Amino acid sequence: MKLLVTGGAGFIGSAVVRQAVRDGHEVVNVDALTYAACLDNLTPVSNSPRYTFEQADIRDRTALDRIFENQRPDAVMHLAAESHVDRSIDGPGTFVETNIVGTYNMLESARRYWTDAGRPAEFRFHHISTDEVFGSLPSDPSVLFTEHTPYDPRSPYSASKAASDHLVRAWGETYGLPVVLSNCSNNYGPYHFPEKLIPVIILNALAGKPLPVYGNGANIRDWLYVEDHAEALLLVVSKGQVGRSYNIGGANERTNLDIVKTICKILDAERPKTSGSYAEQITFVADRPGHDARYAIDSSRIRVELGWRPRISVEEGLRRTVRWYLENDQWWRPLLARTGVGERLGIKA
Repeated sequence: MKLLVTGGAGFIGSAVVRQAVRDGHEVVNVDALTYAACLDNLTPVSNSPRYTFEQADIRDRTALDRIFENQRPDAVMHLAAESHVDRSIDGPGTFVETNIVGTYNMLESARRYWTDAGRPAEFRFHHISTDEVFGSLPSDPSVLFTEHTPYDPRSPYSASKAASDHLVRAWGETYGLPVVLSNCSNNYGPYHFPEKLIPVIILNALAGKPLPVYGNGANIRDWLYVEDHAEALLLVVSKGQVGRSYNIGGANERTNLDIVKTICKILDAERPKTSGSYAEQITFVADRPGHDARYAIDSSRIRVELGWRPRISVEEGLRRTVRWYLENDQWWRPLLARTGVGERLGIKA
């Protein structure tokens, strides 16, 4: 299968590209190379004859039409998005332009290509979204997000993703475009851009900086190892039912504070300080606006219909992630310097 993957130089997108090429698929990576993208994420597959890179912005409809016409994919995996909640609070306009208008452009370019090709039944447009569109859950562990949970976004980021989900469903209903959707829980793992919780904690710890935890750290997330997610997404695009949505979660609920303390314990074992524990650097900071209390996903549908289940526990996944960052400073140091994130975090690149 020939896949057109948007955002393939990003964190989740690059995991999808790497896995797809390993599985024998042809992959066309469409990425604008904004601040969070990094082509070094694709070094393991960049020389493969099955991999092609197209630098283009999903807000550029002309470029998208050209890529569809020239590359002629069998399926689209649409991951390109602005995804950092804090950035959406500070500058929501970019999230509206990329996540909503960009998705509209992708849908229209795909529809034009699909129509001109005779509306092939095997074509798929797979839209990858987030569990944040569902809002916040109560603390009751029996209550989980399902595919039928009403949308209740609480931040500009989640609102923009909710809007894009609605557009995709509308294009499926109105125009018959063969769409599938998926909503995932919090991803983590290698190549994670260092502005999200887990890489920030790892790098701040190594730099001797405070380990910032919002509020009292009690917010709960369901943590999904990125390589497990990539495998799930490739199943959805190849075997998912048209018009269906699939929730993908790790079944690994932990509070943010639990995650930070676990990282500290791993670092204490893998790279001990001269004295004391990394946990001594934990610092509680003012909570961010609209901070959802809990996310947790019921993945029953994808387990039953497609036979997928996560393989990596959060403890094992965090151990793998910490070790990857310890062994790959040649990846994150240049990235911190190039993007200015190192200076913002006070970390020497």
